[in-house]
Amino acid sequence: FPTIVCLCGSTKFWREFQEINLQETLKGKIVLSIANVASSDDELFAKLSLTERERITRSLDELHFRKIELSDEVFIVNKNSYIGDSTKRELEYAQSLGKKICWLEPPVNIP
Repeated sequence: FPTIVCLCGSTKFWREFQEINLQETLKGKIVLSIANVASSDDELFAKLSLTERERITRSLDELHFRKIELSDEVFIVNKNSYIGDSTKRELEYAQSLGKKICWLEPPVNIP
């Protein structure tokens, strides 16, 4: 079976997600990614109430953890060395599961 890779990173880098998705797919990998690759979550959910936005964010975070569980490896989209809180939690979870970790850029000060 092909390798399954899960892309993790800030949705503000949605363009990079698109590029990496294509690159990894062309390598013959099955790619699990974020749901929205046309804008950041901030833009997508801007008109929602804070309560609704938090509910959706929690739900999407949980779904992404399941994607990590299904994957063979995790690709961290760390443009300009940026790793936000969600990505840090995803990275730590992937590491706890023993997943292979790949990086867009060499990691800086990452456990």
